[in-house]
Amino acid sequence: MQHLNWNDLRYLLAVKRAGSLSAAARLMGVDGTTVSRRLAALRRALGEDLLHRQPDGSLVLTDHGAKATSHIEAMERETDLLSETFGGGANECIGTVRITSVPLLINRWLAPQVDSLLQQHPKLQIDLIPDSRDFSLTLREADIALRFARPQTGGNDVIARRVGLLPFSVFSAKSVSHLQDINLPWVTYDDSMAHLPQAKWLAQTLKRNGGQPSGLRVHDIETALEAVIAGIGKSLLPTPIAGRIPALRQLDAGCTEVSREVWLLSHRNQHSLRRIAEVTKWIAAIFKRSH
Repeated sequence: MQHLNWNDLRYLLAVKRAGSLSAAARLMGVDGTTVSRRLAALRRALGEDLLHRQPDGSLVLTDHGAKATSHIEAMERETDLLSETFGGGANECIGTVRITSVPLLINRWLAPQVDSLLQQHPKLQIDLIPDSRDFSLTLREADIALRFARPQTGGNDVIARRVGLLPFSVFSAKSVSHLQDINLPWVTYDDSMAHLPQAKWLAQTLKRNGGQPSGLRVHDIETALEAVIAGIGKSLLPTPIAGRIPALRQLDAGCTEVSREVWLLSHRNQHSLRRIAEVTKWIAAIFKRSH
C-alpha cells in the first residue's frame, strides 16, 4: 500500500457526508475536478474501489469505502481531541463552535448573552449563524443547532437534548396607548405556517373572541416581533425574548398553554470535546434562567 495523504482521506469523508462530487466540492471549498483527482489518488494508495456510482448519479461507499471512512472518522475525532488537549493549558477551552438556529434565537437570545461565555473562555471562538434552514451537523455545516422541534433526521450521528420550553404571551408596542391595545388588530401567520402552536392560538382566538387581523401575515416569529415593535398590531411572542425589549409591553399574565420546545442538537463524534460541552452547558443555563 502506498503512503496515505490525510487530505485525500478528508475528501472521501466529504463524499460520504455530501453524497456527490459536486456537493463534496462545495463542502471542501474546491472544484469537482480536485475532488475526483484526490479520490483517484486515494484509490491507488489503498488499492481498492471505495465508491460506487448509482444510476441516479449519486455516490455510495463500497464495503472497503465504509471501512475506510469509519477509520477516518475515528482519526478526525482523535485529531480534534489532540488539538484541544495541546492547543492551550490543561483547563482552557479553545477552538471554534458554530451555532445555528432561527434568526430570532440567534439575534435576540444568544447574541445579547454571549459575552459572559467569551469572558469565561477567552480562547473560545463562537460563530453565530442565524438561518431558518436545517444546517447539517453530519456535513459539519454547524457544530450545534437549536430547533423548535425534535429532529426527524440525523439518526445515530446526532445527539438531541431538550434544553427548555419557550413560553409565549401577547405583546403590543409601548408606542400604542393602553386604551388602544384592546382594539389593536392581530399580526397573524400565513397559511404555510398554520401548523405552528402560536399560529393555531391566534386563529382560535380570532374565531372565539372576534377581533380583527391586521393587513400583515408573517412567516416567522422574528418578522412578527418586528411588526409588533412597529405598532402594526399585537401578537403572540416568546415571553423571555419579547419581555427584554424596552419597546414592547406584555398584555397578559402569560399564555401558559402556548409554548415551544427548544432542542439542542450536536454531533455524536464531537460530544466529548470540551468546547462543545461548555457551550452546551451555557445554552442550557440560559434557558434555565428564563423560567
